[in-house]
Amino acid sequence: MMTCQLVNDLSHAREESHFIAPPSSRHLPDTALIQEMCKQKGMSDTRFGCAPFARLTLLPDDLWYDNLTGELINALRPLLASPVSESIVIDVTTIDDTVLVQLLRFLFNQAHRLSDLQLKKSDENANRIRHISVLCQPDQEDRLKPIVNQQRAIANGMIAARRLADLPSDLCTPQFVVEDAQRLCAAFPALRCEVLDEKAIVEQGLGLLNAVGKGAHCPPRLMAIHYDGVDEGPVRCYVGKGITFDTGGLWLKEGAGMYTMKYDMCGAANVLGLMLAAAELQLPVRIMGVLALAENAIGPKAMQPGTVARACNGMTVEINNTDAEGRLVLADAIAWASQRHPQARFIIDMATLTGAVVKALGYELSGLMTQDEPLRQALTEAGKRCGDEVWSLPLDARLRKQTDSAIADLCNTPTNNAAISASAAWLLHHFCPASIPWAHLDISGTALWREQGRSVASGRPVPLLIEHLLADMA
Repeated sequence: MMTCQLVNDLSHAREESHFIAPPSSRHLPDTALIQEMCKQKGMSDTRFGCAPFARLTLLPDDLWYDNLTGELINALRPLLASPVSESIVIDVTTIDDTVLVQLLRFLFNQAHRLSDLQLKKSDENANRIRHISVLCQPDQEDRLKPIVNQQRAIANGMIAARRLADLPSDLCTPQFVVEDAQRLCAAFPALRCEVLDEKAIVEQGLGLLNAVGKGAHCPPRLMAIHYDGVDEGPVRCYVGKGITFDTGGLWLKEGAGMYTMKYDMCGAANVLGLMLAAAELQLPVRIMGVLALAENAIGPKAMQPGTVARACNGMTVEINNTDAEGRLVLADAIAWASQRHPQARFIIDMATLTGAVVKALGYELSGLMTQDEPLRQALTEAGKRCGDEVWSLPLDARLRKQTDSAIADLCNTPTNNAAISASAAWLLHHFCPASIPWAHLDISGTALWREQGRSVASGRPVPLLIEHLLADMA
């Protein structure tokens, strides 16, 4: 359990804390050591002569205003990996607004670490951050209190998503995701869960989801989480790809390409995190989150290249590449959501869909594809405000040939291997009625945080979606 308080004076902070501030901070003691530290051009750090604190770290002033590269977080990450104290004091009296929310989310996310999965022996006596003192001016308190509460709720949703995504796929099956989500949602009376098992998936005509999941020993699931923050009003819908492990199916991936495929369910995990954050914030809206869950495996019933499957909206898809399964489960889930709520405010889907988006945008930006200009603008601006940014890729009729099929309404991959990310989005747009604003987020680059050759779940784009939701309510 992590606690947080706003303080106006260092005397109100806990002793033996780790104090972090810019060199320009007015709260720094006037000592020879501090004066010398302030002269340093880069980070300066000491565990000596800084009583009553256990550690004092000064990070350059420009980092507190760098809302583009996240260098403040990058500087803090190694410092807090093995903290010297369970309590930190952070001076936010002068900081950019976007950097502030990024900083708070990062600090609250310290409540979870991989060792909490209890899959590796760890030092139970090692320090971890349990308390945060946010140092501010008295006239800043009223503005900061709701920001702190919002970022704590967002971080809690991110942690739920991260924990689920980091679990090995032999544990994290479609049914496990359902049961874990039900357990977490039970803490919030405004959340209710609906689950379709493999029989109901077939009965309701979700042939694309069935095609992907039927080859696995662990059968597919479709889960809808409903949040009723108000009794009436438009429903905002979110859909997440939940491939709990992706072998590529009969279009088998090579070993190196399979290593991180337990994370192919990050889209669904983040939909769950979003729903939990919205419930914790008690937002006055109606939301439905849909998790399309399946394992893309090899087996006697595995879908074959050339299979034609029918979605719940009646459209058929030629499956010419079994390793392009994510767009199949998303397509069915989008169509299903639009049928449940034909007057939906919008539908936003998210998925670790294509490696091509990483080649195009790198690891810092999520790919955004939509034909709805107001939704594009709203998501783009929300990303800038919260530091969880998106970048638009084209989506128009020039991509039509990429999904042409001689035998079905659509094919799931272009034969020319071009415009892979946008082509996937072009396929998906057929499954959302034109009357409902729709956007696709390809989070292949951003759903994971990478350092020293290792990958762990990041919890993105939960911050983006909550920020967008808050603005959409205004």
